[in-house]
Amino acid sequence: MPASAHAIAAALRERLPGLAIQKLHKLLYYSQGHHLAIFGVPLFGDTISAWDRGPVVGTLWHDERNDIPVEGSPPPLSEAQLNTIGYVVSRYGALSGQDLEHLTHSETPWQRADAMRRPRESARIETEWIEEYFAGPGADDSAEEGVVLDSAEVTRWLSDARERLADPLQVDDLDAIRAKLAAHE
Repeated sequence: MPASAHAIAAALRERLPGLAIQKLHKLLYYSQGHHLAIFGVPLFGDTISAWDRGPVVGTLWHDERNDIPVEGSPPPLSEAQLNTIGYVVSRYGALSGQDLEHLTHSETPWQRADAMRRPRESARIETEWIEEYFAGPGADDSAEEGVVLDSAEVTRWLSDARERLADPLQVDDLDAIRAKLAAHE
């Protein structure tokens, strides 16, 4: 069963304290996309729309902007949902909201919805478009290359992840990661 966008936002904020609104909404979009691609079901049921600055979960934005409290406590997230959130934080967490805005504007789901809207208005980004994109060209690059990762090696590489996360200017270098993979083949 899909969670609410509020619950996913809370989990993202727990992992990235001080998470800015713009970045939050882009991470929600990426969480939805990767979850749809892997599991074939939405991570949350709320609609994602194309706004001027990229994908936004309008219900969450409206509720938070108007200080509307969330009724009751959400059910705990499943292991699959938490894994999706963890993956998205590790893949996109070091990027700024503006970086993520540029990235989403280059992707088909936002572009399709944006083509149907006027400036300062919104248009729904269909769940099918998101799933189609993330199951295809938006998929993880390493999966396309047939790379099999050794769990112990990845754990060693990520041992300093918390320190690197504290420095938002340090982004993983794809060439350095590929070099590490090539060294262990």
